Amino acid sequence: MSKPLNILFVSSEVEPFAKTGGLADVSSALPQAIKEVGHEVRLLMPKYRSVDERKYRLHDVLRLKEIVIPLGRKVERASVKSCILTNTKSKIQVYFLSNQSLFDRNGLYVHPESRRDYEDNDERFIFLCRGTLETLKRLGWQPDIIHCNDWQTGLIPVYVKTLYRQDSLFSRVRTVFTIHNMAYQGTFPRAAFEKTQLPPELFSPEGVEFYGNLNFLKAALMYADAITTVSERYAEEISTSDEFGSGLSGVLQKRKADLTGILNGIDYAVWNPEVDNLIAQKFDIKNLEGKAQNKFELLRRFKLPYDESTPLIGMISRLADQKGFDLIQSIADELLQRKLQLVVLGTGEKRYEDFFLSLQKCYSAKVGIYLGFNNELAHLIEAGSDMFLMPSRYEPCGLNQMYSLRYGTIPIVRATGGLDDTIEDYDPVTGSGTGFKFRSYDPTDLLTAIDRALELFQDKPAWRRMMKQGMMKDFSWEASAKKYVTLYRNLLRH
Repeated sequence: MSKPLNILFVSSEVEPFAKTGGLADVSSALPQAIKEVGHEVRLLMPKYRSVDERKYRLHDVLRLKEIVIPLGRKVERASVKSCILTNTKSKIQVYFLSNQSLFDRNGLYVHPESRRDYEDNDERFIFLCRGTLETLKRLGWQPDIIHCNDWQTGLIPVYVKTLYRQDSLFSRVRTVFTIHNMAYQGTFPRAAFEKTQLPPELFSPEGVEFYGNLNFLKAALMYADAITTVSERYAEEISTSDEFGSGLSGVLQKRKADLTGILNGIDYAVWNPEVDNLIAQKFDIKNLEGKAQNKFELLRRFKLPYDESTPLIGMISRLADQKGFDLIQSIADELLQRKLQLVVLGTGEKRYEDFFLSLQKCYSAKVGIYLGFNNELAHLIEAGSDMFLMPSRYEPCGLNQMYSLRYGTIPIVRATGGLDDTIEDYDPVTGSGTGFKFRSYDPTDLLTAIDRALELFQDKPAWRRMMKQGMMKDFSWEASAKKYVTLYRNLLRH
């Protein structure tokens, strides 16, 4: 039997401690799934203001009371706190890299008021990357794998192969870098490179430089031992199309042999109508009656009239171009002439926030909008909606379409990235399928897909059959975890 691996999982956000999106969900669920298949996994993230020390019982790691981390010509000091992340099956130690001036703020990456990136995000995440390795040195714990996630951790593979390569602690360490979204790259002016203290020759097109800037994501793509992303289709898209690759498809093409798409899973201990304590009425595939009660409660929350025969479309999303809101804007008035209701939970670009507020004003009996994030409401939207809309321009994996399937909520999606990998288009001849897909990024095609769904909704036996086909799908984390472990072992073998 193979010996268990030691894995350090580094992420800038982890549920339940800090979250802006799906990265936090993955960074919580995947390490737990890997632990459950028999490996030692520890987590490391920044200690943000939002991390409640009392609630999560954080304690100081005494031998990590003060770590000195250079940032160019100045130094910053870190301390490390810790707690245990517990679920029903596993316990994982979480380390929090703490520095008040860098991380004790209201937002994770942006000013909550101005919604602009913090000006010192380069320093904050250079600090995280180098601080990760300094923490390991002080702990004396040697991982086999350091698994890095998104641009905020992108310099870790570079440091392992340069400044820390002579350190015996890191001589056998392999790095894995997961791209959760190619569009976010961590690009900073050249002056940021000086703060890294990396060898000057690395600031070149063959290194970490990208059009005269330091690019954290490119750095990871150049230096990580293996690169993964969160669906097979997205791996293909980002390495073959410059639109999806956001300028870095050429780099990925060169490293194609080291790029793997592994579909994210979802946590059925959290997203499952049989056990969900956040919804109005639990239900399952054998007893779907509770879904109507959730629809009633969801509409009540949004102060919309309830009519069982009127289909309800739900959305939970960042309000951004990536998510297809320009398409929705193009068809909104035509769409709302149809017999349907729409509820939206999200926050993002002001123009889309204003658009939905005006839509709600014009169609007060049909449209409900909640600007912000509310976890309880997110669960209720999944449970109470008849359909779930995700018309994304691109979607690395997407989680909500998989949540929707388990709640008997039919997804309407664009055939891109993980949406294409996880949803099977409805076939009116055979009755097979779990949702409705459209291919071209075009408002007419989106409207056609919605109309197909609205038409099937009128055929109650066919609709119920489709709900059950979706509810039977299994996107649990175990399969993904085993694929990652295979990847880790292959890296260490070679």
